[in-house]
Amino acid sequence: MIIPRAYIKEACDTVRADGATIVFTNGCFDILHAGHVRYLTAAEELGDFLVIGLNSDASVRRLKGEGRPIVSEADRAEVLDALRAVDIVTIFDETTAEELVRLVKPDVYVKGGDYSIDTLPEAKIVQEAGGRVELIPFVEGHSTTNVIERIKSGK
Repeated sequence: MIIPRAYIKEACDTVRADGATIVFTNGCFDILHAGHVRYLTAAEELGDFLVIGLNSDASVRRLKGEGRPIVSEADRAEVLDALRAVDIVTIFDETTAEELVRLVKPDVYVKGGDYSIDTLPEAKIVQEAGGRVELIPFVEGHSTTNVIERIKSGK
């Protein structure tokens, strides 16, 4: 389900009231590939309900530069929403997901193994609220940047 950010707190409070463990992750998810699917499947296994914070097009441009994203935020949200592992997708415009984490209040915050807890500003917010941070191993050779480079090189 794709939910506007204005309703994400209410949606998560409702799910939590039913006793579900909320898992949250965020990212650009531009040109969805097997690495993304494996990551989201592993994240979903850490709880009952997976919420995705999706960087908006403007946010992706700030993070990745001009020419990105390749796929629009509406299309990226739709593709993520179609995945079995994903329960809610919401779009955010900031560079980091700190404010969104404050709204969702996840029991588990998940990022890829290419991050560390020390480099995640969201981690402290999660931990202060009693949640935990999990890092899922990075799938080598599976990144949007690799896909784009292969397309450019024709390989």
